[in-house]
Amino acid sequence: MEHATNEHGHVEHASVRTYLGVAAALGIITAVEVMVFYIEALHPVLVPILLTLSAAKFVLVVGFFMHLKYDARLFRGLFVGPLAVAIAIILAMLALYGVFTGGGAPGA
Repeated sequence: MEHATNEHGHVEHASVRTYLGVAAALGIITAVEVMVFYIEALHPVLVPILLTLSAAKFVLVVGFFMHLKYDARLFRGLFVGPLAVAIAIILAMLALYGVFTGGGAPGA
């Protein structure tokens, strides 16, 4: 996705209105997280819901406030690549210790 450039060839960043909209979205998502926590019927699926909402907030913060959305593809790759590796390692460790199957640590 190409972004508008100014007369000096620099990429234009989002407007103040965009940042205020993102801040409002972050506030709304946080309010939903708090609300979800207090709804008893959602407790069986609480963790996946909160992880999804947190991931949405992460994407908004990294994309807009850390300006990753407006950086070159190389910088996005340098951020997303290691993040994907870290997530894969965490999931592999959780699987190794039987977290997904309800088992305990090996040898325990």
